[in-house]
Amino acid sequence: MAFAHTCSVALLGVDGVVVEVQADLEPGVAAFTLVGLPDKALSEARDRVRAAVVNSGESWPQRKLTVGLSPASVPKSGSGFDLAVACAVLAAAERLDPAAIADLLIVGELGLDGRVRPVRGVLPAVLAAADAGYRQVVVPEQTASEAALVPGISVLGVRSLRRLIAVLTGDPPPDEPDDRTAPGRPDPMMAGLTLPGVGARGLTGERTHHLDMADVAGQYEARRALEIAAAGGHHLYLKGPPGAGKTMLAERLPGLLPPLRPKEALEVTAVHSVAGLLPPGRPLIDTAPYCAPHHSTTMPAIIGGGSGLPRPGAVSLAHRGVLFLDEAPEFPVRVLDALRQPLESGEVIVARSAGSLRLPARFLLLLAANPCPCGRYSRRGEGCACTPAMVSRYQGRLSGPLLDRVDLQVEVEPVTRVQLLDRDTTAETTATVAARVLAARGRAAARLADTPWHGNAEVPGHELRTRWRLAPGALDDAEREMQRGLLTARGLDRVLRVAWTVADLAGRDRPNRTDIRTALVLRTGVHRGLPLPTP
Repeated sequence: MAFAHTCSVALLGVDGVVVEVQADLEPGVAAFTLVGLPDKALSEARDRVRAAVVNSGESWPQRKLTVGLSPASVPKSGSGFDLAVACAVLAAAERLDPAAIADLLIVGELGLDGRVRPVRGVLPAVLAAADAGYRQVVVPEQTASEAALVPGISVLGVRSLRRLIAVLTGDPPPDEPDDRTAPGRPDPMMAGLTLPGVGARGLTGERTHHLDMADVAGQYEARRALEIAAAGGHHLYLKGPPGAGKTMLAERLPGLLPPLRPKEALEVTAVHSVAGLLPPGRPLIDTAPYCAPHHSTTMPAIIGGGSGLPRPGAVSLAHRGVLFLDEAPEFPVRVLDALRQPLESGEVIVARSAGSLRLPARFLLLLAANPCPCGRYSRRGEGCACTPAMVSRYQGRLSGPLLDRVDLQVEVEPVTRVQLLDRDTTAETTATVAARVLAARGRAAARLADTPWHGNAEVPGHELRTRWRLAPGALDDAEREMQRGLLTARGLDRVLRVAWTVADLAGRDRPNRTDIRTALVLRTGVHRGLPLPTP
């Protein structure tokens, strides 16, 4: 009997589980048995591995072969185990030294010709390997830069099984032509890294770079709300007629957010790697993502799910970034109400018959909606043909519990002719506003340095009411709103969070009554004769 083992990784959402790949050869009729709860794609590895080994110039053992994937109770899917299975088989057949692969973690798909094809989820796989104590990993050459993002890990990127065998045996590397750079020729090896049609669209880095806040005509209150949302991570609801600039404002919000911290960048990159959405040639996503699904998108595409083990949805693709729901009342009510849990906890727990898993979902929610089905409803009642029942039913699609979790609720008025046609030389650019946002986040980070929270929007209300004191009399207006029943307990906590952000933007060490009033105006949309203070 001959035996060898190595390791690979099974992905459960964006979390990895180290799997031991064992190969056992015994006398008997030639057969290949794969055990350990594999899915269909993994079961087909038997044919892929056999063809890849033979086409790499190696002999396939003509004995009874059993390959086990342990722990057997963990569901395993995908083709990323191919390379580990091939190495374990060759080591059991004494073509490789079993000790040479015992401490390696190997990830990669094999083509029938022996080439190693890239797979999705390499970064979370290597992160799981590092957490388990592994220090050497073997990955496809195309994803070596992604794997190298994990500190303390030695990465070997291989192009073919033949080259990996040469490295492990100390033989000279084989002479393999590299035709990937042939002009005008697509690289079929990269096809498995991207998944078109995930039900969500985003902004490319190049397009985000050209979106400037100075392009927005008027909308000073909405621009101010956008700045506060970016500085504190507060959710925002923009309501106004078509053409007022709601989508323009939303697309410029990611440009106001500061660059991701190293840990956050790894989290975001891991989600996009599993989803097959990593930008070509960009192994690390260090800017806030932007996800804007269409209102016809299904529940699994928004929250996460699908057949078999769940996959990341739009709320996870927007992790540490912006989730923009345009025409929010047009989304199914079930989808909108399902957002309530991730808005509070920052994660999604998806349970399916194949298993349950946790997906990160700490995003900044931006809702945009028309005031009525025709979009022309206003306090003046001009031009709207909708009945009161139609308006009430349309606005009621955004439930009270959902809106109660949205810190900033701003009415966007139509742009006037003067605002649209006259050049506003005082309009601030994205860079100017982003600098203020970065400074405000720095003040908040210094205040929260000894706490588990990183921004004002994450701080529990109890801590805000007891740990950090406000200026005397600052809460008078908010207490009056609670007595009138216009502000809930959760609403008061969110007013406090926004007030701290307003104070951070103004450079004050604690909120005063003006900051609380500003937060109340942005929370309720009712000015009561109070102008929105400017920074």
